Amino acid sequence: MMTAPFKPLALAVGLALASGFAPSTASAASTPHATTAHKSFDVSELDPSIPPCQDFNGFVNAKWVAANPIPPDRTRWGAFDQLAEASLNTQHQIVEEAARHAATAPAGSIEQKIGYLYAAGMDEAAIERAGYQPIKPQLAQIDALKSPADIAEFIMQRFNEGDGYVFNFGSSADFKNAKMQIGYAFQDGLGLPTRDYYLDPKHKEELEAYRAHIAKTLALIGTREADAKRQADAIVAFETELAKASLAPVELRQPENQYHFVSLDEANRITPHFDWKRFFATQGVNIDKGFSLSQPKFFAAFDQQLARAPLATWQAYLRFHTVDSASPLLSKPFQDNHFEFYGKTLAGQPEQKPRWKRVLSTVNGTMGEALGQLYVKTAFKPEAKQRAQTLVDNVRNALKARIQNLDWMSDETKAKALAKWETFLPKIGYPDKWRDWSGLTIKPGDYFGDVQAATKFDYHYDLAKIGKPTDRLEWGMTPQTVNAYYSPTENTINFPAAILQPPFFDAAGDDAINYGGIGAVIGHEATHGFDDQGSQFDGDGNNTNWWTPADRAKFEARAAKLVEQFNEYTPIKSRPDLHVNGKLTLGENIADLGGLNVAYDALQAALKSNPQEAGAHIDGYSQDQRFFLNWARVWRANIREKQLILSLNTDPHAPAPLRAIAAPSNMDAFAHAFQCKPGDPMVRTGDKQVKIW
Repeated sequence: MMTAPFKPLALAVGLALASGFAPSTASAASTPHATTAHKSFDVSELDPSIPPCQDFNGFVNAKWVAANPIPPDRTRWGAFDQLAEASLNTQHQIVEEAARHAATAPAGSIEQKIGYLYAAGMDEAAIERAGYQPIKPQLAQIDALKSPADIAEFIMQRFNEGDGYVFNFGSSADFKNAKMQIGYAFQDGLGLPTRDYYLDPKHKEELEAYRAHIAKTLALIGTREADAKRQADAIVAFETELAKASLAPVELRQPENQYHFVSLDEANRITPHFDWKRFFATQGVNIDKGFSLSQPKFFAAFDQQLARAPLATWQAYLRFHTVDSASPLLSKPFQDNHFEFYGKTLAGQPEQKPRWKRVLSTVNGTMGEALGQLYVKTAFKPEAKQRAQTLVDNVRNALKARIQNLDWMSDETKAKALAKWETFLPKIGYPDKWRDWSGLTIKPGDYFGDVQAATKFDYHYDLAKIGKPTDRLEWGMTPQTVNAYYSPTENTINFPAAILQPPFFDAAGDDAINYGGIGAVIGHEATHGFDDQGSQFDGDGNNTNWWTPADRAKFEARAAKLVEQFNEYTPIKSRPDLHVNGKLTLGENIADLGGLNVAYDALQAALKSNPQEAGAHIDGYSQDQRFFLNWARVWRANIREKQLILSLNTDPHAPAPLRAIAAPSNMDAFAHAFQCKPGDPMVRTGDKQVKIW
């Protein structure tokens, strides 16, 4: 049950769920007006039959969406996904080249390790011959379990191999002393996306499909049909008990539900059948004062299951999850079965991605930063860092001015907000210091073994941070990721190289295009420092209250209006009963609203220094109009209905088409730019208009 290195949910607040990379030569500074500037935005894609004040997303994106169906191996297709696809093609060239020359590459180099790993994943004949042989030793261990103590010991030993069962464990900054790293144990263990899939009758269809998937998975390792069905029933009942004790995604957004510091003795009182002292000794981790047992109710339920659940149920649960998590690395029947449920049934994806994309995803999941090191040599020019830094500085200055000019915040709280602003650390492109991979051994021709070795290596790399100072210069995303993020406990805003390209960032584009794209992204991530979660952390990254009670109440009242706005959205026409969850998406929505306002202010400042461009119309559109046009273009997307339903239940980001319209509809600048009037759908006025940062 191999798992990626763990991070608490609040510690990496991203812009969107997408990844990829392509070359960038974008300029961050004010760009002179050029005759080629219009090429950065193709106005022929606009649909003049849709009034922008009625449906701005339709005006900007309807024609593109109609002309760009979702590829069969994807669940969505939009601006982010186009960049991700271009990125994959670039990555493909690099890993293919590494595989061709792996045998002659310098021994132990990242080129050799990536080449061996990718080549092993592409050796389908060897993988088919192996069947499920690679996991038979682990299945035999499960069959040999005789007692709750054996189960606990098995879980501990598998964690040490990088395989997590029932819960997640890893390092992160201490919420109360962010300068130091501690261990975090976090709820997990469910095969379905959230607790509601077990407990809410509206998910009965998905639950029954999961039950069938479990039985089919067990049948693939020779379990008789009747036994597989009985075990599936037991596993669903077992996971339902865990689900009852699990927190929902909205609850998990609250810092107090992500951090519960305990001593080892206190932890053992919560789980008397699971010895945390032995767990940490098995992992080779020295725990001093304690760690975060982040959801005590869940861990108490886990302990109850250790004591009460029949041994056969535990064995069935561990057996199924061993097979299910390993399935993408095994022979075709296992791969297809895994995709049939998680890809097709849950997300509505018609076809699996081609083999090379799946293997490349595994390379990124295990050696992503190493691959990123090869990327920046190939596809990112060093001077882009400085160019991007200029725009980051401009947008951050605009945020500072907004904080200073807030009419609802007291001077006392403003001073602390500005102190936090002063300590922001922007990171652009890629790490200044690359990670050392010398301790990882990758062998040619052993795909499962190589992935297991890399997963274990990553897990122990993460655990080695416990008890050590937090490194603010370390990255939580790879350079080839088309995304950006803010870390509350590090107080860093992070912009991987991959996002510094059109439509976000265009060297040939006018200021409006760049500020409506990457400028709004920068503003978005900076505003995360002051959203409903980030505002609960100070400039040092500590979870502490720096607000006066009156100011906090004003902030929460304004945020509540944004919750109401998004609760009203019903993004699936055929399902008017399905609404966006305004509380789940609140952080991203605050960041969108604040980020777009801040970027707009930064654009106005840039245009003041370039009066010629300020008054220029390009293809008939003013700079203000082009600013909003590019913002909407970034969020163009086709999404499959099942994927959209899944996202409404799990994703802290609102559906992309709504992000194109929600923030602009609260901005007087948008209404002015397009001559919209009160009463138009794109104009929110009075109590409906939301203004926060």
